Amino acid sequence: MKVLLPVDGSKHTKKMLAYLTTHEGLLGPDPEFIVFNVQPPIPSRAARAVGKEIVESYHHAESEAVLAPVCKFLDRKGMSYKAKTTVGHAADEILKLAKKENVDLIIMGSRGHGALASLLMGSVAQKVMAHADRPVMIVH
Repeated sequence: MKVLLPVDGSKHTKKMLAYLTTHEGLLGPDPEFIVFNVQPPIPSRAARAVGKEIVESYHHAESEAVLAPVCKFLDRKGMSYKAKTTVGHAADEILKLAKKENVDLIIMGSRGHGALASLLMGSVAQKVMAHADRPVMIVH
């Protein structure tokens, strides 16, 4: 089974990883994980001011800060994965990669906003659930 794990470095990512390791049989034998981090774009005016190289370096450093502990955790657990990163709007990029990689399942952590907060702000998890053409598991 191929599983997409969008990660952002938050405590919600940690809860999702803990859930995976305490429910190992849930995904069958030898699931293949794609660990995915999406960095938000720098506003174009700021990007032009500092230059392309600095923006790319910033995105790379931020992605590494998120991915390194997740990959270390998965390595310790002996789980098979590949790590990917991109820049864009998180929900859109998650949905694009899920389709491109033809994943069987998307598992992600969620902040669990209340109904009013979700209405006003929206959330990445809600957008992914609303538009995904494959199963999505949200871990609170």
